[in-house]
Amino acid sequence: MSIAKVMEEKLQKALNPKIIKLEDESFRHAGHAGANPEGESHFQLLIVSAAFEGVSRVQRQRMVYDILAEEMKGRVHALGLKTLSITEYEKSE
Repeated sequence: MSIAKVMEEKLQKALNPKIIKLEDESFRHAGHAGANPEGESHFQLLIVSAAFEGVSRVQRQRMVYDILAEEMKGRVHALGLKTLSITEYEKSE
């Protein structure tokens, strides 16, 4: 199973997000430190969840990093995060 799929499944289970978009941006980092020629080393994540209501941005990021701790210790070198509550997401539309 791909790392992206594992990450998505873990986030789905833990946060039950309304929206989850995980993009592999490894191709943009070819030749940089931590880049894996096979990909799946650099990701960008948008996640919208009710679990983020009333939670600070830093705490949300810690939640995601805690869920994905195993992947961050391994092949995943970088993970850009945009974490929104459902209320914030609906206001931004």
